[in-house]
Amino acid sequence: MLLALAAALGIVVEDHAALRAAPRATAAELETLWQGDVLEIRGERAGYLRVYDHRRERGGYLTASALRPAGLAEADAPELLAVLRFLSERPGSEALGISYGAAYLRAAPARALTAEPFDAIAGMAERLADRASGNGARHPDVAAHLEVVRQFGIEMRVFDLNGRMQVCYEGDLWRRVLAQPAASAEQRARAALGLTRPDCIDPGVGPLLRAAVDDERRSLLERVDERPLAPLLRSRVHARRALVWAAVAYGRARRGEAPGDAGQHALDELLAVHPDDLGDDRRAEYLDTLVRVGAIRWASAPPASPSGPLALTTAPGEPGQTCVTLTDARRSGPPLTRRCTYGIVWTASAQTIGEGRAMVLAVQPLETWRELWVFHPSGAQWTTDVISPGIEDPEEGYVDFAGFAPGKRRLLVAREVREHGHFHRRFEELRLDDLALVRQASTPELLADFGRWQDAAWRRDSLALH
Repeated sequence: MLLALAAALGIVVEDHAALRAAPRATAAELETLWQGDVLEIRGERAGYLRVYDHRRERGGYLTASALRPAGLAEADAPELLAVLRFLSERPGSEALGISYGAAYLRAAPARALTAEPFDAIAGMAERLADRASGNGARHPDVAAHLEVVRQFGIEMRVFDLNGRMQVCYEGDLWRRVLAQPAASAEQRARAALGLTRPDCIDPGVGPLLRAAVDDERRSLLERVDERPLAPLLRSRVHARRALVWAAVAYGRARRGEAPGDAGQHALDELLAVHPDDLGDDRRAEYLDTLVRVGAIRWASAPPASPSGPLALTTAPGEPGQTCVTLTDARRSGPPLTRRCTYGIVWTASAQTIGEGRAMVLAVQPLETWRELWVFHPSGAQWTTDVISPGIEDPEEGYVDFAGFAPGKRRLLVAREVREHGHFHRRFEELRLDDLALVRQASTPELLADFGRWQDAAWRRDSLALH
């Protein structure tokens, strides 16, 4: 909730403004003030304003050019709203804009309040949190700006995400937007997007709480009417729904529930996205969705037994584990190999290749991470090798079996991964015997074996060709 502002006030409009002990440039500097700081004006002298800073409990003098008086009477509300509208579209001015927004909410009568100021302030709070997290061009004074907006009740949540600090706006004003009966479809869509960000879910939450969070996110997005939205916002809503349904599918599979409907919902929503509508600014958002949905694409496929002489069975292991056993119908005796995992084993992905020379299987240990297991002989024994989506500080990704070239004994795979904050898509030919890389390319057309030996089902269903 925004705190009440002092009756006679001014708003600091620039960063690094010096609060001095006397009304002259050579006087001692008592404090450094920042855009959006609110001061009580108590007089004027020699081009300086005598002010008092209630947040720091300190008085002093500030050059008049660094401060703008802000009236709080009802008659001042239209001017404050105009400034709020202007600043809400200026990156780097979030603290100042939030300060003017707080002044407007104090000046405007309750009967005149709409969803607009809550939408604008929440958007700036989210943008400020992104800057604090290092997303986009980071403002050098972002820490000071966070302190400024805290006096208006703008709360941030901070946690560790993939080894870096993640700052997220708590979202109270987005909820106020949704509570406004007259809020527009665009305002409701922006609020739902602000409250369903995947990077603002604390990775430390337990599975039961995470299931509740995902269900709430799904419900918020389903209540958005995307039909009247502009193309960019409509595609953002579809992409976010796809991402949330992917999380729901993974959670259901983790709990032993049927994930098929959720997985299909994720694919359907992804196909409703028009990437060209998102532009360059939102491309990373779309790619993130593409990778997350790609990681769970097997959720919508019904379980099936692989054809051929190799047979794969699963059984519970230690608590939370699934153990995979591979046998050969052509020979009696013990199983060829057995391996256990805490990940989700997508049995529908199991496929015998090379006339029983090997088998591939998709295993997903994390919501945003799917590996490829390759069962193949190594000397007199069978072994299980794991192909991961990436190795250089990967954050999320998946790897697909894309085909097999029998004459050359080469495995064809496709990878999509985010590494060091950038998305990469690679198509590779690997030697089956040791999974050594033979060649790779950014598109399958550049690899001759993909043209002849790629798997038809992979080409039909894989999101790597999307």
